[in-house]
Parts: sequence; C-alpha cells; structure tokens
Amino acid sequence: MPKIDEVKSEIDWLKDLFKILVIVLVALVAGISKLYLDETVNILFYIGIVLGFGFTIWLAILAKKIKLHIKELGEI
Repeated sequence: MPKIDEVKSEIDWLKDLFKILVIVLVALVAGISKLYLDETVNILFYIGIVLGFGFTIWLAILAKKIKLHIKELGEI
C-alpha cells in the first residue's frame, strides 16, 4: 500500500508543478505579445521567446512523466 501512496503523491506534485508552469507560460506569452504590440521589441522580447520554448519543452517532459506515473499506478 505505501507504494501506491508514494506514486499518488508524486503524481499530485507533478500535476501542481504542471499547473504552475502553464500559468507562468501564459503570463510570459502575454508579456511577449504586449512588447510586440507596443513595438518595443528589445532584448526582453527575445529572452521571453527563448524562455517560452524552454517552458514548452519542460511542460512536454512533465506531461510524459505524469503519464508514466499514471501507467505505473495502474500496474500496481
């Protein structure tokens, strides 16, 4: 039984982290679009684009980890 609780706890933690990353990504995209619409494309704009790609990759990795843990939970 402790293994099930451990996997559930890990899934919950990863889901919370996923939610936080989605919120940060939405805020980042809003900031990038604001810079673009204000025609103030500067270094912050390009840093935001790079961070956006980084967060997107991180979200994909987290989604895969969550899926693997859910599959592991089903096998227990």
